[in-house]
Amino acid sequence: MRRAWRPNAYPKYLLGFFALYWLAWAYRPIYFQNWLLENSTAVLFIGLLVLTYRRFPLSNLSYTFICIFMCMHTVGAHYSYSLVPYDRWFENLTGASLNGLLGFERNHYDRLVHVSFGLLMAYPIREVFLRIAGVRGIWGYYLPLDLTMSFSMLYEVIEWAAAAVFGGELGQAYLGMQGDIWDAQKDMGLATLGAVVSMGLTALINWKLNRRFGKEIRESLAVKQSAPLGEVKLGELLEKESKKKHGGQ
Repeated sequence: MRRAWRPNAYPKYLLGFFALYWLAWAYRPIYFQNWLLENSTAVLFIGLLVLTYRRFPLSNLSYTFICIFMCMHTVGAHYSYSLVPYDRWFENLTGASLNGLLGFERNHYDRLVHVSFGLLMAYPIREVFLRIAGVRGIWGYYLPLDLTMSFSMLYEVIEWAAAAVFGGELGQAYLGMQGDIWDAQKDMGLATLGAVVSMGLTALINWKLNRRFGKEIRESLAVKQSAPLGEVKLGELLEKESKKKHGGQ
């Protein structure tokens, strides 16, 4: 028997924590105009989550994943992604350069956030698909992956558009290519990798714990409607409309 969901205070505490965290990093950002651009979409997204909470609350797990990702994005917005001093932080803690140890020749904080986008945001997207669209089986893993890839592509398009509109240092700071002509493709590839890992782990857990896992996969791949669509369905609709008109005369 499925337990009835009851609202809890955890999302509110999480929102309060993030608000304080965001305010702390909002103090004297390195590049204020870039900070405004980076936070514009973030504010809209958080606002959407707040507005939909009563009607469509997500799980605590989804809210936690979202909060972790937003915290990472907040740091990137404060410094500008290509200037996040993670290497200096690591060197202060360990006495060694992380970039030197790994052979990095550029600032890779943006790469970390892109792979984290796929890793952390694919699960909340899956929850939306399962609870609103009612997808099951293989589609509950493929569609979140597909939408995560689409969002990643859309963000790269927004970056390109912003860089084209604003130009100059602001455009370059927001784009954050750091001289890599394949930057957008690598970012999208890493987001895809993160989502693949996320959905792979989710599928593995369901395979271990859900006895209907295999059956749901098979059922999701079964043909639900034998008749093709396209011109066949269009013909049926036109025929039905024609009968309706002639019947009314």
